[in-house]
Amino acid sequence: MATQPPRCAHSDDSGGDRRGDDALGPTFIERAALLPRPNHAPEVEWLTDFQLQVEHALDLASRKRVLFVDASVNCVAPFEVASLRSATQYQLTAHAMSPQALMQVYERLNGHAAPPCTRLAIRAWQFELGDAISDDAQANLALALDWFTGWLSSPADTASLVQPCTN
Repeated sequence: MATQPPRCAHSDDSGGDRRGDDALGPTFIERAALLPRPNHAPEVEWLTDFQLQVEHALDLASRKRVLFVDASVNCVAPFEVASLRSATQYQLTAHAMSPQALMQVYERLNGHAAPPCTRLAIRAWQFELGDAISDDAQANLALALDWFTGWLSSPADTASLVQPCTN
């Protein structure tokens, strides 16, 4: 059985590049997909969606690791990186799930731990519909893409040990 590539996903509610800084997730994926793959880096399967739903638990199957990318007003600029652990989301709704709740659903369905999951939160400020991504968020996005190249090149068993960037 072939091992599937890592999956990169995001869970922000975006819809193109005219949603202000909320477009950081899909823009990250668009730009990262164009980057040259570092030597010995695994293939990547990209998934862009408006929000995480329970069905996305199936997308975690056979992955070595998963990166969730999202815009955040609560992280330190330029971005923060955190290893995720599964957690029960007590208010399951049809609207959206957290990556941690998605991991929990995967574990319940499969009877074993989800693949290592990492969250990349890119600092954002403005979320007005019709606006372009702000200059500050664009600068943070560029730094997050630089970080991603290193993450992709690192072995899967050490990738989740990367410390948050706080410069």
